[in-house]
Amino acid sequence: MTEVTATSPISTDPSRRARLAEFWYYFSENRGAVIGLVFFLFLVVLALCAPLIAPHDPTIQYRESVLLPPFWQDGGRAEFLLGTDAVGRDMLSRLIYGTRFSLFVGVIVTTLSLSGGILVGVIAGYFRGWVDTVIMRIMDIILAFPSLLLALVLVAVLGPGLTNAMIAIALVFQPHFVRLTRAAVMTEKTRDYVVAAKVAGAGHLRLMFRTILPNCMAPLIVQATLSFSSAILDAAALGFLGMGAQPPTPEWGTMLAEAREFILRAWWVVTLPGLAILVTVLAINLMGDGLRDALDPKLKRS
Repeated sequence: MTEVTATSPISTDPSRRARLAEFWYYFSENRGAVIGLVFFLFLVVLALCAPLIAPHDPTIQYRESVLLPPFWQDGGRAEFLLGTDAVGRDMLSRLIYGTRFSLFVGVIVTTLSLSGGILVGVIAGYFRGWVDTVIMRIMDIILAFPSLLLALVLVAVLGPGLTNAMIAIALVFQPHFVRLTRAAVMTEKTRDYVVAAKVAGAGHLRLMFRTILPNCMAPLIVQATLSFSSAILDAAALGFLGMGAQPPTPEWGTMLAEAREFILRAWWVVTLPGLAILVTVLAINLMGDGLRDALDPKLKRS
């Protein structure tokens, strides 16, 4: 008995290491995914260390330095490496702090939509019948509206602001997770291990969340990664329309909205936040492609 207890942790540890090694093997074969992962980790470090890295406070206005170009152009200063905006705020500092808001939006929106979608999707796929019909018809109604338009309407009802924008985007994204979870649960529900657990006397909650759900997580993780980038885009769009983060918050979409009238005079106040959104979303999408390759057994080469 002592030997079994002593050797059991050792026997399970290599299998975990083997699974992690297999995951990294398939993930690293996608070079774009590795680049996206490295850049995403760089953004996380940038967001966490923003007060240490940013050269200026993102809300301080230097009135004597309005619309200064980047340092490599005529009239630029080394004090403001990427120039200043229309009221004299440092662009580099605002871009660095904007990373915090964008990643925060992505994490909160993905967490809310994923957790709510999993709960509703598991209930619909497990119980079926009228419960499934009611839930899926509600999801179909939500999906019938353009996502950004529906989020805009919800924010208009709740009131402009970053918090309400995140809630609205999470509600709009939820049907995708509900449908994906429901389909995965319906597939797994008929497997032999679920039938064996049911015969052994497992209750509904244990079957739903301990037996079936862990085997449905792979496609949900991929969808969560792609929704992360979509959440950043939608939050930036709402900020651009004046319904998301409000000035002087250094959020990339809000920065674009404030810079619209200066697009011909000062290209940097529009181009730099737009590039930040583009590169961030591209990196997360590349990372999502790598996760799909590593987690989907149909895509794994023998």
